[in-house]
Amino acid sequence: MDWRAIFLTLRLALVVCTTLLIIGTPIALWLSFTRWRWKFFVESVVALPLVLPPTVLGFYVLVAMGSNSPVGRWYQSFTGHGLPFTFEGLAIASVIYSLPFAVQPMAAAFSQVDRNLINASSILGASRIRTFTRVVLPLSIGGVVTGFVLSFAHTLGEFGVVLMVGGNIPGATRTISIAIYDQTQALDYAGANRMALLLLAFAFVTLSITYSLNRRVWAVWPMHR
Repeated sequence: MDWRAIFLTLRLALVVCTTLLIIGTPIALWLSFTRWRWKFFVESVVALPLVLPPTVLGFYVLVAMGSNSPVGRWYQSFTGHGLPFTFEGLAIASVIYSLPFAVQPMAAAFSQVDRNLINASSILGASRIRTFTRVVLPLSIGGVVTGFVLSFAHTLGEFGVVLMVGGNIPGATRTISIAIYDQTQALDYAGANRMALLLLAFAFVTLSITYSLNRRVWAVWPMHR
């Protein structure tokens, strides 16, 4: 069992879904409440990773972070090393790749909140932040949790983007999916099977708990606040 790959993957997944929770929430809020007629362009950009082949997305992310790009040159001057084939670069690519898995469930949950409740909160003098934390978030917590967990589970199984941007550096960018691929290439089917079963079981249990909570807890939790 490649424990370094397992711990690295868990670390990556936590970093990615936490980052997506921070940047994905305002995006989802904007998509849910804006009346801008051209918002479908933003929706298309957010959903693009769902339809792009991972190698295509990984290639363009790699080019965007390379030493010839403004971002790559700035990062290298600041840290002394480039972004490609590092954990930081891998995290950025994974955030982009998992963005729709976080934003779309949250946007769907936010859009189902009764606008009359939001208007009432504004009339009573509550700020937008207070309205979000006391009205919108409690009523859509199930979508937020689902987005968090789906992005976490999706990051666990990434392969194409990980290989393109992070490569296969043990202890730095070698994730579970890369380790399974290496073991398969080495004809170590027993080792690959152990890691694949671990990933399968973890993903299944995580999703089962999430959907169970959405049905039994989060749906009634706001009513008891």
